[in-house]
Amino acid sequence: MVTALIGIKKNMTSTYDARGRRVGATVLEVQPNWVTQVKTVKGKDGYEAVQLGIGTKKSVKKPQIGHFKKAGIEQKVRFLKEVSIEGSEVTLGEEIAVSKVFAKGDSVKVTSTSKGKGFQGGVRRHGFHGGPKTHGQSDRHRAPGSIGSGTTPGRVLKGKKMAGHMGNATVSVKGLEVISVDKNKNLLTIKGGIPGAPGALVMITKLGKIKGYTPPPEEKEEEETEDQIKSDKSEDQNISESENIETQEEKPAEGEENA
Repeated sequence: MVTALIGIKKNMTSTYDARGRRVGATVLEVQPNWVTQVKTVKGKDGYEAVQLGIGTKKSVKKPQIGHFKKAGIEQKVRFLKEVSIEGSEVTLGEEIAVSKVFAKGDSVKVTSTSKGKGFQGGVRRHGFHGGPKTHGQSDRHRAPGSIGSGTTPGRVLKGKKMAGHMGNATVSVKGLEVISVDKNKNLLTIKGGIPGAPGALVMITKLGKIKGYTPPPEEKEEEETEDQIKSDKSEDQNISESENIETQEEKPAEGEENA
């Protein structure tokens, strides 16, 4: 069973979660993914996975065209990604819709390429606090400070946090909640923000269900049972009979007064 699909980040919006709170959300367009290749343990690959494709483009190399024709896909697929599967229920050339994999309340992991920030200093890249602003420190406000000791070890240790290239890296965010799934428009609304710019390619992986808050069931109007209806009818009949008896007793008394 496929537990991950390829999508495109569209835009951000605001919506309401299960508790009725207004939260920010990200809208993803997840068109039906084509299965372009199936890998099995018994085959030459030695592991179970599928290759998914999404989107089309004008020009594709001949080897790719042959690869798609082998899967029975006439379109020229633009993006290809490989995902692991559980079991062998996937067929070559199959189209997997977003509603077959995801549902409201699912917990997902979203992987994408973050926005590139270029070369940044230590304050923005790692959150350095900078140096003192007084006592003659005129040019040390955003300086990184010392990067190591002197003679021993006499070098800068690997992994030292310093200024450098920021962003444009593969980032994954886990534990995001699926708020809604639009089958007609192939849209997936996820609570919170995800890495990447609008139009970026994203991989959505299903992790399970969101744990914690469960919305209360909707209140239903109490339906009258047959026994309640019968008891109400019997009470009405008893009241009407008692009223008739009282009127019959009052009538002769009035006749005697006239006589």
